[in-house]
Amino acid sequence: MLLFNYTILAIESSCDDTAVSIIKNKKVLSNIVAGQKVHELYGGVVPELASRAHQANIVPVLDVALKTANVRLSDLNAIAFTQNPGLIGSLMVGCSFAKSLAQSLNIPLIGVNHMQAHVLAHFIDEPIPTFPFLCLTVSGGHTQIAVFTNYFESKIIGKTIDDAAGEAFDKAAKMLNLPYPGGPLIDEYAKKGQVVYQFAKPNIPDLDFSFSGLKTSFLYFLKKEIIKNQNFITENRDNLCASIQHSIVSHLIKKLLLSSKQTGIKNIALAGGVSANSYLRNEIKNQGKKLGWNTFVPAFEYCTDNAAMIAITAHYKYLNNDFVVLNVAPSSR
Repeated sequence: MLLFNYTILAIESSCDDTAVSIIKNKKVLSNIVAGQKVHELYGGVVPELASRAHQANIVPVLDVALKTANVRLSDLNAIAFTQNPGLIGSLMVGCSFAKSLAQSLNIPLIGVNHMQAHVLAHFIDEPIPTFPFLCLTVSGGHTQIAVFTNYFESKIIGKTIDDAAGEAFDKAAKMLNLPYPGGPLIDEYAKKGQVVYQFAKPNIPDLDFSFSGLKTSFLYFLKKEIIKNQNFITENRDNLCASIQHSIVSHLIKKLLLSSKQTGIKNIALAGGVSANSYLRNEIKNQGKKLGWNTFVPAFEYCTDNAAMIAITAHYKYLNNDFVVLNVAPSSR
């Protein structure tokens, strides 16, 4: 029997953000995220440090989420958590905590796929996409295009054969001596620069992506210019950011255009952490105006890792009575 007055608490701990969200009848009541600054010292996420930080953060974040939503643990009807993919140590913290909480409250447990949740974040607020729609999901670990025919049925029609676009942004930022996380900084500095440099363009058939060659081309270009001028990066930072950002986004847009043409689908959605990139967001909206697309770009707070996207996915799974047993284990894939 379906309940029409229910409250779900969701936990996201797939990487280096500890997040808790509470949703009631599809309405997000709270969405709290705690980052981990410790990784800035290493220029990237250190898995062991991430899992330790999750253990320290999860109870305080839960407390804030409950107070913000004005909800008590006894009000909850289900607990949701990110089951996969992600860093196994980080996932284990969220999974163990969710299982313990669900068992203590004697309520159902809902396992959620992190990538699916990025897509279903579009259903938190209006306007929402209608099926079928194409979704370009771009993050630090994934880059793919999929056709969604309903909330839980999709087919991947294009994916990266090597590196993800988010990784390309972060590695390029590291080459430019920008602090971690560098992707958002490239976006910020690019707004003040111009696209004046060209790099190797990926030449991958069909709908797949590739970013390894682009990263290598960018690296060799920088090394060549630094030999001529030791201050080349500092003096040309904004233009370099604008140029590498244009190269990455152009590759994404090219494949999205081809996907729409091949499938005939004009409902186009953007998801994943890199969907927070302003240049990518604007390019998709501009292409939509030219080609008559119905474009859907999530609010910034639902782009990067957050628990509200886990909660909205759990909402639909709850309606389907799609629960997991308490001995479920997380998976890195």
